[in-house]
Amino acid sequence: MRGIGGCIVLIVVGAILTFASDWQMESIDLDVAGLIMMGAGLLGLGVYASVLRRRRAAALPVVDETHDRI
Repeated sequence: MRGIGGCIVLIVVGAILTFASDWQMESIDLDVAGLIMMGAGLLGLGVYASVLRRRRAAALPVVDETHDRI
């Protein structure tokens, strides 16, 4: 999974595991696993947004308006 969609999927699945499920497993606490997934999704979303912002800033053309055109 890549990009914003993958991050949103992690957040949604983590929220479902934490808040909407009542499954019980002996070896894994699903509430903690869901919180970790939501945290990873939020972290990934922040990193992706930061990288995307840098790409857009680098792609903008630089206009030099200090020289007059005749």
